[in-house]
Amino acid sequence: NSFITRTNTCGELRSAHVGQEVTLYGWIQYQRQGLFLVLRDFQGLTQIIIPQDEAHSHVKKLLSNAPVESVVRVTGIVSPRPPGQENPKMPTGDIEVKVETAEILNSCKKLPFEIKDFIKKSEALRMQYRYLDLRSFQLQYNLRLRSQIVMRIREYLCNLHGFVDVETPTLFKRTPGGAKEFLVPSREAGKFYSLPQSPQQFKQLLMVGGLDRYFQVARCYRDEGSRPDRQPEFTQIDIEMSFVDQAGIQRLIEGLLQYSWPEERGSITTPFPSMTYEAALADYGTDKPDTRFGMKIVDISDFLRRSDIQFVQNALSCPHGAVKAICIPQGVRYLKNKDLESLKGSAKSQFNQEIMEIICRPDGSLKSLLTKFLGEKQQSELIQVLNMQVDDVVLLAAGEHKQVCSALGSLRLESADLLEAAGLVLRDPTAFHFLWVVDFPLFLPKEENPTELASAHHPFTAPHPSDTSLLYSDPAKVRSQHYDLVLNGNEVGGGSIRIHSAEQQRFVLEKVLKEDCEVLSHLLEALEFGAPPHGGIALGLDRLISLIVDAPSIRDVIAFPKSFRGRDLMGNAPDFVTPEELEPYHIQISWPLAEKEAKKN
Repeated sequence: NSFITRTNTCGELRSAHVGQEVTLYGWIQYQRQGLFLVLRDFQGLTQIIIPQDEAHSHVKKLLSNAPVESVVRVTGIVSPRPPGQENPKMPTGDIEVKVETAEILNSCKKLPFEIKDFIKKSEALRMQYRYLDLRSFQLQYNLRLRSQIVMRIREYLCNLHGFVDVETPTLFKRTPGGAKEFLVPSREAGKFYSLPQSPQQFKQLLMVGGLDRYFQVARCYRDEGSRPDRQPEFTQIDIEMSFVDQAGIQRLIEGLLQYSWPEERGSITTPFPSMTYEAALADYGTDKPDTRFGMKIVDISDFLRRSDIQFVQNALSCPHGAVKAICIPQGVRYLKNKDLESLKGSAKSQFNQEIMEIICRPDGSLKSLLTKFLGEKQQSELIQVLNMQVDDVVLLAAGEHKQVCSALGSLRLESADLLEAAGLVLRDPTAFHFLWVVDFPLFLPKEENPTELASAHHPFTAPHPSDTSLLYSDPAKVRSQHYDLVLNGNEVGGGSIRIHSAEQQRFVLEKVLKEDCEVLSHLLEALEFGAPPHGGIALGLDRLISLIVDAPSIRDVIAFPKSFRGRDLMGNAPDFVTPEELEPYHIQISWPLAEKEAKKN
């Protein structure tokens, strides 16, 4: 308060302040019949008593007529609340301020919605009036906690471990592979900048430059279109180190998260468990497993291999064929028939995967189309293999290994949602389960052309030391030194040890990925000038904070987010520009087409 004219904030007055004259500034949160109002600022609430005597009639008139959310200054005496009128739910609930003088600094017009957390508001309306939504307790809490965590991260990296905070350029050039980048026109005809999807190349060049340890709270940009819960601009904690291995990066991040973790969320235990990509896919059907609950995928291929079930034999005769299942605990009790049909429909529409259910009746027998192909002994063995209990429901899938795992992994999460909606708690909302996923493939087949390869992470990721020779003979089989950090089934970080050999980097770009090396000539040349071995990671700050505060969307931890279509509903961006403004950039737009698009939106 030493910089401004208030004596106290609205959240700090206590019984010890009784008798003091104070000056408070804030917003009127609530006003009752000209008797009292509740004043709010960034720190809390204080009850203000409106004077009723004739001498202060002008003050009473001023405050009684002021609309809710008007900004006011009040000066008065701190008094104890009358016995029995204390409010233990308010930190300032033992006192009130009796007003002597007041001033309306700015009156508020009719609000589009009430500034209360429990009032339901459409997201579009919240985004349109974001500056009002920011006044809510929850958004204030989220943004302040985010600020505290970032400050602790800076302390840990810079003060304790000698990292250098370096700002890298926002205007750069296109990077091969990865997400789509936003283009920025330049005044040179036909030439465009790109907004970087991450500072990847710059942080590697800083290692070549000998900075040894770099970090940045980096703004990143990806033109990913309408993807729910993604933002076209987002923030990551970007880190790079020289002379480090994968274990070193992992220890650094575990220490960083422990140091910056908010006390009110409990403590986190290190080291975090680790799981290979293959194990994650086999057990959970995804490379970002939620390990807060069981329902792991069980491989029953060997058990059913000797059966006479035709669709099972068809699946197992194919390359990489498998029969797998998940067991839904108490599925009979908590899931309706329509839920099971919905799960099967989801597997069919998303993965083109047929699903068969097996139900364990109260008498311990099985109900399924499979049972007519299995004797009593085989059924009993199947119950043991799947660890089935009475009222459990098993979902079984047969087909190509990866497709089966992906389908069952998706059904595992959908089933958990349905069980929890019906009242069975599977995932502790206060638990934080971190997990390292390692040994990813270096390359994956391209979706549009499976005979060609694309980087699973990015083209600068180094091959696993044990697989280096395979890079030149069978690149599809090479594992990478790429590692992801997963929290409660969400990827919150990803990194890798980088290629520091110009020769190896050129081979990956030219021979494996079939990319034009000219685009990265500056990086390839830099690697020839004594580049140190190096690696790094980026933590998704928005996603991490949203999980810590249990926000329904990352938009709830960003001050001014875009809508899921990538629009700023408050400022109406992006917007049209005139042909005159485009002229210096040598760009022309078909304006009738632009107008048609405007009408469509």
